[in-house]
Amino acid sequence: MRLSGRGVGCVRGGREVFSALDFETASGEALAVTGPNGSGKTSLLRLIAGLLLPASGSIRLEGGEAELTLPEQTHYLGHRDALKPALSVEENLGFWRNFLGGETSDGSESLFKVGLDHAAQLPAAYLSAGQRRRLSIARLLAVRRPVWVLDEPANALDAAGQILFAGVMGDHLANGGLIIAATHAPLGIAARELRMGGER
Repeated sequence: MRLSGRGVGCVRGGREVFSALDFETASGEALAVTGPNGSGKTSLLRLIAGLLLPASGSIRLEGGEAELTLPEQTHYLGHRDALKPALSVEENLGFWRNFLGGETSDGSESLFKVGLDHAAQLPAAYLSAGQRRRLSIARLLAVRRPVWVLDEPANALDAAGQILFAGVMGDHLANGGLIIAATHAPLGIAARELRMGGER
């Protein structure tokens, strides 16, 4: 499986964020998107996830499920953790499993892998910022998708959480997945770097 972009351009609010961008990554690989604030890291991830349309160029996934679009094969983990505070940890995860559909894994096992099994019945409103991030990571595990698009994935995670997440990402790559992550900090896994330009 190979994800590539050729001549990709992005315009937002009438401003060109970047243009003529090429990138490529394949199964078992991680690509770290780096650069200063305003350089287009988040915009690139949103293009890959299908949340924005490119102003030019193309983004293609080869070797995935032919009947599914790239966004249907992609998990997008953004800056904010998309949780419903009134629902329990388990109910939040169940919502995402039902909403995203496709091949799912055991929700309890996903919570165990991110160290939240003890809080399954706790309302999400009571979670710390790090625990909310762990619950968002559990969503990546609960519904299997080969492409992970991660925006500052270690946000709010303490040292133990960062080590745990590095292990989760390593397992995903070992199972043939691929990762594209915008980050200011090391991911904790081997990754090639795509450096975005400065402010325009």
